[in-house]
This record gives sequence, structure tokens and C-alpha cells, in this order.
Amino acid sequence: MNNADDLETTILKAKEGNQIAFSRLLDMFWNDVYGFQLKRTENENDSEDITIQTFSKAFDKIHTFNDKYVFKTWLIAISKNIHIDLVRKRKKSLLDSRSNSEAITTVLDVAPTMEDQLIQEQNLADLLHDIKKLKPHYQEVINLRYFQELSYADIATALNEPMNNVKVKLLRAKKLLLEIIKNRK
Repeated sequence: MNNADDLETTILKAKEGNQIAFSRLLDMFWNDVYGFQLKRTENENDSEDITIQTFSKAFDKIHTFNDKYVFKTWLIAISKNIHIDLVRKRKKSLLDSRSNSEAITTVLDVAPTMEDQLIQEQNLADLLHDIKKLKPHYQEVINLRYFQELSYADIATALNEPMNNVKVKLLRAKKLLLEIIKNRK
């Protein structure tokens, strides 16, 4: 099987709601989207936030993806639109100080992944030390999920973020934490 077939299969599985497929797509394209945004924004935090929002929106709208197009190009287009919207919102917020809040929808949490199981098996002291190596917003989402045992909906409410952003942020945090744990061994 070649890479194009593998990508096509992964996208089909993602369209069926397969969480492992979402994780693979995130792994495959995170650096492309993040790098694209880093060049545009010249700001690591903005780039990371926009990348998280990009995958959140893409995963939410994966059923609309037309396989006649290149998946990476579709992601970059979403990312570019999110950046444009962010710039517009910032300009508007300078003129208008009122803020809007987003409604949170409830979705069932998924079963523990391999990353979840590895994280749970770690010695608590070592795990806390490893978590401290993550960026603060990743530390916060890991803390809310694993130590306060909040659902995705509750985390979204606590962080005042859309639930899909929370899912992508948690997925990314788990991947980074897993890399830290593996490098420690």
C-alpha cells in the first residue's frame, strides 16, 4: 500500500468517527499547518492556537472533505481562513470591547487510547515532572482531564473553549507527553 492509499484509508476511517484515524491525521499534518501559520503570524502561541483550531474545525467538518482535492491543501485553506478571522476579530475587539461566548455541545468521551494507558501507568512523581515540561496550556488540559477527571464538555466549560479545540489540545498534549516519557526511558 502506498502513502496515498494509506492517507485515503485514514480519511475514510476519520469520516466514520475513528479516533485513531483522527490522531494519525493530526500526526501527519501538524507540522505542515503549524509551520504555515508560524510563517504567517511569526508568533508561536498564535500559530499553535490556530493549528489547534484548524484541526478542530477539520475534524468537525471531515465529512465535507472531497477526496478529489489534496487533504493538506484543504487543511491549509481552513487554517488560512481561521487566521483571517482571528485578525478581523482582533481589529474588531479594538473597536468593540464586547465579547461573545460559544455554546458547548455534549459529546460522549472516547475510550482510553494507548497514550492514555501509558500516561496512567507512569510513576506519579515522574509523570508530574514530565508534565511540567509541557507548555502551560497543555499542562492545564492534562490536569483537568487526568487529575480532576473532567469530561471533555466540563473541560471546554472550564477553559471557555469549543469542545473540539479541547479534544485536539488534549490529543496534542498526550502526544507531546508521550514523547517526553519515551525520551526519559
